[in-house]
Amino acid sequence: MTLIHDCSVESELLAGMRLARRAIGSGELVVIPTDTVYGVAADAFSAAAVQRLLDAKGRERTSPPPVLVPGIPTLDALAAEVPEAVRSLVAEFWPGGLTVILRAQPSLHWDLGETRGTVALRMPDHRIALELLSETGPLAVSSANLSGMPSATTADEAADMLGDRVSVYLDGGAAGTGYEAIGERPGDTSSTIVDATGLAADGTGVLRIVRAGVVSRERIAEVVGEELLAPVDGAAPAEVADGADGADADAESATADAEPTAEASVDADDPAASVDTDDPAASVDAVPAPTERTDPAAS
Repeated sequence: MTLIHDCSVESELLAGMRLARRAIGSGELVVIPTDTVYGVAADAFSAAAVQRLLDAKGRERTSPPPVLVPGIPTLDALAAEVPEAVRSLVAEFWPGGLTVILRAQPSLHWDLGETRGTVALRMPDHRIALELLSETGPLAVSSANLSGMPSATTADEAADMLGDRVSVYLDGGAAGTGYEAIGERPGDTSSTIVDATGLAADGTGVLRIVRAGVVSRERIAEVVGEELLAPVDGAAPAEVADGADGADADAESATADAEPTAEASVDADDPAASVDTDDPAASVDAVPAPTERTDPAAS
């Protein structure tokens, strides 16, 4: 049986958030609503938890999850270098539907998979997701679906696919309703992914849109200028040290041609120090039980 916490009910929201914090601290998985699609979240600093996330989706380590962050200041804690154009983009589109690929801080003690030194970051525009992130710190979050299946836009859709692989489901209503579905597939409200690893601190190089999503190329160009964006046909891709480049694809990610051909995977629709600020063993106050729904995989 899969328990889904209806976060429109205050008592279930409180219970669900407590259970979610405890689950993250214990290395378990939590499904959360975001502004684009539903995501399955894990402690980004627990290699075992990240592997559990990949296993739940049926993905390989070559498709590491992006990281969701609670605020723009976290960008500098996770990225080795943040070009001015990226700062302009996040100032305009965060919180919101833009994922940015940057080179990760080499000192970070995490294992997201075969990232080739990069990390995909996003600050979601959703109250429940941001509240959880403010308490746990950055989370590894991938779309809450089985690999190759459409992204879940409701908690029920996520539960149908992931079942009891996930410990806690937070139902925040339908996701993506605040965006025009202008992604790569009909009805697609996934985030737009921009690879900024080919952009140097001095402003040379280009940004590459490796997945079209809810933030259009035209809106990005309005912020950074069309001349800073790689051509749509993929010509003259950004050169990336160590062969890192965006990215692999299932329903939440898209593969970009690489030069060289090594890839750094992203898929979202995203730390300072400690990730979990709560005691994982902390007790959960007694509250009315959440809505109980049958896991189709168990029936």
